[in-house]
Amino acid sequence: MPLSAARFDTAADTYDDDPHHLVIARQLVAGLRPAPSPELVVDVATGTGFAAFAALEALTPRRVVAIDESPRMVEKAVAKAATADPDGRIEWRVAPAIPLDLPDDGADVVLCASALHLIGAAAPPEWRRVLRPGGQAAFSIPMAADFHPSPAFAALLPADLAVPADEAGAERIARAAGLESVRVTTTPAPRRAFLVWAGVPV
Repeated sequence: MPLSAARFDTAADTYDDDPHHLVIARQLVAGLRPAPSPELVVDVATGTGFAAFAALEALTPRRVVAIDESPRMVEKAVAKAATADPDGRIEWRVAPAIPLDLPDDGADVVLCASALHLIGAAAPPEWRRVLRPGGQAAFSIPMAADFHPSPAFAALLPADLAVPADEAGAERIARAAGLESVRVTTTPAPRRAFLVWAGVPV
């Protein structure tokens, strides 16, 4: 049985209580290579919108599309957008992370904070598809040594994507999708995660 939107609906009301999600989202956005203000940023599995809001503030994009399959997560994000996005530049979509209902080569940046291990190996190639030449992807994934899901939750995780043990393993995820110029850093213990930035060849 795959992870369901209902499971994340249940978690939505306390999601913002965990500062880890906000820290990861801001670090991912801050680590992008300098570039002109993007036309389109896509935030995959946005949750309550941390990465979308961080991108809006730091990158000043013309448009952000923020996607999550959980209606309750998106509802929480929209409530925050009343003050965090007064111009309405973020488009909120209740939709799956795979496939993305977006055209090929149309996005400047794709973000995925704290969610790739919940989506699976098909996600990075999908980001590669929607990114334009020269576009950037940024994602995070837990370190295996610090990732301890319950047996019941572990049984629901995608079987096609192992949580990496080291930075080389995190880098391989990006390169397997055809992304290049990969950079990886590790966040501090006790909840270490890999932050990965990569680009589409021009």
